[in-house]
Amino acid sequence: MSNSSLPRHIAIIMDGNGRWAKKRLLPRHAGHRAGVETVRRVLTLCAEKGIEVLTLFTFSSENWRRPKEEVSLLMNLFIMALKREVKILHKNNVRLRIIGAPNAFPEKLQKLISNAEILTKDNTGITLVIAANYGGRWDIVNTAKHLTQKVLDGTLQVEDINESLFRQHLSLGDLPEPDLFIRTGGEQRMSNFLIWQLAYTELYFTDTLWPDFDKAAFQEALDSFASRERRFGRTSEQVQEEQKNA
Repeated sequence: MSNSSLPRHIAIIMDGNGRWAKKRLLPRHAGHRAGVETVRRVLTLCAEKGIEVLTLFTFSSENWRRPKEEVSLLMNLFIMALKREVKILHKNNVRLRIIGAPNAFPEKLQKLISNAEILTKDNTGITLVIAANYGGRWDIVNTAKHLTQKVLDGTLQVEDINESLFRQHLSLGDLPEPDLFIRTGGEQRMSNFLIWQLAYTELYFTDTLWPDFDKAAFQEALDSFASRERRFGRTSEQVQEEQKNA
């Protein structure tokens, strides 16, 4: 596969941890722990292939509706993962970013998030984005509020607001938009994840449960991406002509 056929940015909904555990007669949190191992594996594969950004949907704004015990276990797992993994990420030149509304998390977790981002902010390798307490609609509304306040403050004119400016103020506004979206676990929906940013993203759905998403499954997703023609509103003939002249 040539580098031109690789995505710069991959976004993933890591679905199927609970079902993976249930199939093995294990508690749900065992599936989440197994899922952390898959995160390590996929991050390594992305870094090896030169992919610039990997964004993972770890906890949505809707996940607070889950049983309190599971939410508590997820918070503890997040804390443990940050404590254990951040120094390793830093050593491997990974930049960590957290998007969402962290103020809803326990104070200890908020502190760990802040410290992790500060520690890795100047790293120049792959950027790992963790979407935590994140929702795509929240992202859009939050940006609208921010720009509205600028208008009220007199620092921005309404007529200056366009798609480009709006995008810059969204989460990930300083990063390339996702080229490839992967959802594991068999579901085929966006679940309020990066709904603005995924407008022209190639979508890939697989029945593979996240803990089972191995190197071969990841390569299948990349092969699917490489086989597609991305037109962005143009005709196939225009795209092919542009490729000839490149």
